[in-house]
Amino acid sequence: MSTVLYDNPGPKARLRNHLYTVLFVVVLALLLWWVLAAMDDKGQLEWRNWEPYLGGTEAWETYLIPGLMNTLKAAGLSIIIALPIGAFFGIARLSDHPWVRWPAGVIVEFFRAVPVLILMLAANIAYVQFTTLEPSTRLLYAVVTGLVLYNGSVLAEVVRAGILSIPRGQSEAAMAVGMRKGQLMRNILLPQAVTAMLPAIVSQLVVIVKDTAIGGAVLGFGELIAKARPASSFYFNVIATLVVIAAIYIVLNFILTSFASWLEKWLRTRKRGGTSVVAGDWVEEQAPGIHFEEGESGYSRF
Repeated sequence: MSTVLYDNPGPKARLRNHLYTVLFVVVLALLLWWVLAAMDDKGQLEWRNWEPYLGGTEAWETYLIPGLMNTLKAAGLSIIIALPIGAFFGIARLSDHPWVRWPAGVIVEFFRAVPVLILMLAANIAYVQFTTLEPSTRLLYAVVTGLVLYNGSVLAEVVRAGILSIPRGQSEAAMAVGMRKGQLMRNILLPQAVTAMLPAIVSQLVVIVKDTAIGGAVLGFGELIAKARPASSFYFNVIATLVVIAAIYIVLNFILTSFASWLEKWLRTRKRGGTSVVAGDWVEEQAPGIHFEEGESGYSRF
């Protein structure tokens, strides 16, 4: 079976693909062996370097878990705040009213252009000048503020692009049966756009989790890397500490992307006849003279 963009490979192509796969696995294995051999020559694979993390709980309780909790707290707050802000400004940029569309566009473009590092520094200075927050709380707020301002503006563009990706004919069909702009956005465009833009949203959420490290490096916020840095000096195992930190980030991002994959699949399959452009009950409500009956292939008019 073939399509316009792709032809199923023949016997020679399949053999070639298998050879490429074997070659890649061999090269990857050799590279891994070379890295491990180099680490072993430097004594980085000795048990004393890994024992604090694999043979006990002191390092986890003292350094890693507190840092991980701060990372999750900052990332969680940023995600919870940035998502609705991004949705609001993304929809506002599509408004028919210039007095709504233009200010939203200026705000989004400004904060999308400013590096998140500068936003964190500016937020920290503002909190120092105008609040009396304790240092730990102030640093958390500064990191969250910088992440929300930057990622909220990026998510606004993701939302806008997702809505614009829906075929125009669906909007015209909804307007033809009397839907208002708010009903169109809420019941037709957003449900489909969410599924389309979910991969981009998840990618940005992964960026939020990783960018919490900027607050630790610049502001001294006690996130995972900042908290674990003294451990590497105390146990004299910098490489082992970095490997453990990297593994934690990989697990966090894997959980996040796995949840997003499940959510995307659920959104695509939760309704029968979900491929219909305008649901039958909406059409009947807006145009009483038309009646639709739901079947296995969607809605049929009679």
